[in-house]
Amino acid sequence: MGTMTFEDALKEVDSGVIIDIEVTPGSKVLCVPSGYNLWRKRIEVRLSQNAQKGKANEQLVSALADLFGLRSSDVSFVNGMHNSKKSLLLQNADYFHIITVLREKLPDDVV
Repeated sequence: MGTMTFEDALKEVDSGVIIDIEVTPGSKVLCVPSGYNLWRKRIEVRLSQNAQKGKANEQLVSALADLFGLRSSDVSFVNGMHNSKKSLLLQNADYFHIITVLREKLPDDVV
């Protein structure tokens, strides 16, 4: 596979899919996903909440749940809870469904 794609940010595991994300909190608008960082191999997300008292993390969890049609309880942090680079487990998520949704939502130059 010669070209790198956003699929590098996803990993299929027994319990679902792990997604690597880079967040920018405190943006004017919520944008999930907002792009893909080729170098870091992370899906970019802009959050309107600020990173204080876990508000940005809460917004991220509910935005991802909405995006992929999951319950918020199915979205959990693997690491990066206090960091802009985060990995989250999407429990019971179908890998190909996640790819389809992201392909639809990401800017054309990413896909």
